[in-house]
Amino acid sequence: MVQRAERISHRTGGVAKPVGNITRGTTNANRLRRVDRWLAGPQAWRLRTAVMDDDGGTMFGAHGPLVVDLGYGATPITAVELQHRLAAVNPDVHVAGIEIEPERVSAAKPLEHAGLSFHLGGFEIPVAGKPVMVRAFNVLRQYAEADVPAIWALVCSRLAPEGIFVDGTCDEIGRRSSWVTLEPTGPVSLTLSLRFGAFMLPSDVAERLPKALIHHNVPGQKIHAFLQALDNAWLQAAPLGAFGARQRWVASCQALRAARWPIRDGPARWRLGELTVDWAAVSP
Repeated sequence: MVQRAERISHRTGGVAKPVGNITRGTTNANRLRRVDRWLAGPQAWRLRTAVMDDDGGTMFGAHGPLVVDLGYGATPITAVELQHRLAAVNPDVHVAGIEIEPERVSAAKPLEHAGLSFHLGGFEIPVAGKPVMVRAFNVLRQYAEADVPAIWALVCSRLAPEGIFVDGTCDEIGRRSSWVTLEPTGPVSLTLSLRFGAFMLPSDVAERLPKALIHHNVPGQKIHAFLQALDNAWLQAAPLGAFGARQRWVASCQALRAARWPIRDGPARWRLGELTVDWAAVSP
C-alpha cells in the first residue's frame, strides 16, 4: 500500500522497491499540452534560477535544471514532449521520466539523450538532484483519496527549495484539465484549464478534478461553491459571447476576482482558458 511511503527513510537509502502501484498507463500525444504550456510560461523562472540548498548544492541536476515526469505511462511520449517544450526555455533542462513498470522503462530507453532519461521508480523519485518541477498527471486519480496526503508529502520532500509538484488530471485528449500545485510546504493553488468549445459550463471540468477534490464537489464544500460561482459568472457574461468565448471567459474571471475570490494571474493567462485560485479557497 502507498501508506508505507510514510515509513520509508529516503535519506538513509532505505528504499527496497519503488513506492506506488502499477497504473493503467493510458496516454496520448499532446494530451498534456495545457499543463506544459503553463510550466513553460508563468513557471519558467524556476528553470532559470539556481538556488543553493542546505547542503551547499544547487537544485539543478548534473547538467541543468531537473524536471520529473512521474508516471509517464505506457508510452514515453509525454516525457519527450515535456523535454522539448521546456528546452525552449532552458536548453540545459534535463527531464527524467519515472515509471514503476519495468517494461515501460525498457521500452523508453532507446529515446534517451543528454536532456532526457528514463528510470524505474515511484513516488520516492530515485534520481540524483532536487527537481525544480515534478509533474504527475492522471496518476493519483488511480489511488485512494486516503493515500494522497502521504504521496504529496513524500514527493514534496524531494523538491528543490523553489520547486513545485503538479498533481493533475485531464481528459483523454487534453481539452479539460485541472491541477493542484504544491511547493515543499504543501498545496498552494488549483488551476483549471479548458479548451473553448469543449464545455457548456466551466463546472464540466468537475469530472477531471484531482483526486484530493473530485469527491468533494458537493454542496457545503468549498470546491463546489467555487465551481458554482464560476458557472454563474460564465452565465452572466453570456452577452459577451457575441465577441467570442475568450472574451466571455476573461469577463468571468474578472467577476470572480471582483467578488473577492483569490484569483491568481491575469488576462494573459485567462485568454488561454486558464484560471488559478488559491488552494485555501477550494481545499476540502
